[in-house]
Amino acid sequence: MTRRFTGTDTYVSTDDLTLAVNAAITLGRPLLIKGEPGTGKTQLAEEVARSIKAPLYRWHVKSTTKAQQGLYEYDAVSRLRDSQLGDNRVQDISNYIVKGKLWEAFEDDQMSVVLIDEIDKADIEFPNDLLLEIDKMEFYVYETRQTIVAKNRPLVIITSNNEKELPDAFLRRCFFHYIRFPDTDTMKQIVNVHYPDLKKELLDSALKVFFDVREVQGLKKKPSTSELLDWIKLLLAEDIPATALQAENKHSIIPKLHGALLKNEQDVHLFERLVFLNKRN
Repeated sequence: MTRRFTGTDTYVSTDDLTLAVNAAITLGRPLLIKGEPGTGKTQLAEEVARSIKAPLYRWHVKSTTKAQQGLYEYDAVSRLRDSQLGDNRVQDISNYIVKGKLWEAFEDDQMSVVLIDEIDKADIEFPNDLLLEIDKMEFYVYETRQTIVAKNRPLVIITSNNEKELPDAFLRRCFFHYIRFPDTDTMKQIVNVHYPDLKKELLDSALKVFFDVREVQGLKKKPSTSELLDWIKLLLAEDIPATALQAENKHSIIPKLHGALLKNEQDVHLFERLVFLNKRN
């Protein structure tokens, strides 16, 4: 029976996102997720795994990550050291094969979810080096001369912050979805999931300030959903009332605890200049 993603009680999934996840499951294709940082791309994989009751294998990509590491690595250094020490383990080369996340998922007795997180951080050849393995769901281990074939095709969820373009050949093998930044109504649902007892007046005031900040022209980094949630947590912890967030003009005051929303000095200085010019006028 084909498993289907229906959302969870801790993650607000829009209809088009839910449809994209289930389309990837049906087609047996990797799901490529793009969107602004902080829009829940990584969390999506966790919630999908929880929803369809599947194990999750996380592969967080860095600038130095190679595609081979997702399959396996041969630890030649350990084998050489053991050989010098006279360890009998050196007779079996498989003792020095370290399985990667894809190998672990391929061996799972049930359908699993594999998260390849922030694929655009790696070298441009990284996606191309995974084409065959993701397409055929198998790979060859040269050291042991064995072919590893997936027992069950995992759902591969790949996230990207669009830091670099991905190869066309790789894109053709994926089902693509872009997570649009939530509108006010969707954002209210997201906040209510995390803070169900939040007073409506504070929620409305906080969202107004948040979206006003995002609209400021020239911001180097717009605040994201995760930063909004952190900010509301601080507002509650400091018992700041809704009235303290309200102003006739959105540039008349710097938001309380703005360090949760503005993450670099350039943006803080920009906001300070806007407030200064507003007061002078």
